[in-house]
Amino acid sequence: MIVFLYKSKLETMKKLLLLLLTTGFLASCGTPKVVRQSEKTIKGQWVLNSINYSEPGTYNVKLLNDTSKECFEQSTWQFIPNNNTGIYSIVNSTCDTGDRNFIFTIQETDETTGLYHFLLKPTNAKGKSEFNQGFRLKLSQLSDLAMQWQQTVNVDGKPFTINMNFSKL
Repeated sequence: MIVFLYKSKLETMKKLLLLLLTTGFLASCGTPKVVRQSEKTIKGQWVLNSINYSEPGTYNVKLLNDTSKECFEQSTWQFIPNNNTGIYSIVNSTCDTGDRNFIFTIQETDETTGLYHFLLKPTNAKGKSEFNQGFRLKLSQLSDLAMQWQQTVNVDGKPFTINMNFSKL
């Protein structure tokens, strides 16, 4: 009888240890705290107030393979982090107005500085990408009231940064 109780307790302890290790492993694979906080902050309605460039001049830029800087300015954006989807609406009447769907993710790039990338992929209303193309943007500022994305591209062999400045509605 004593041997049977000892084996039973040993098996229970093994199962408990395995459960604790599995739980610890799954918790370590979860979304980093800074990303979870960013998702909470980004949730809701935003307006893209302005777009500016790191170099002076006039440029013909087509953003997100969609439309021009002038059309994107004053567009409204809605972010739904629980399913990583969103909609932006072009409202400039001189442009092709309407809603555009997208999916997004926030990826932490440096835990010590809190820098992260914002990945955005245009989709149709059903969440499917027609061109299977996405965009990696640096999420350079995010607060309860303001957000800035930066995209660096090459122009004439030199880095050229596009700054997209949002405010929360």
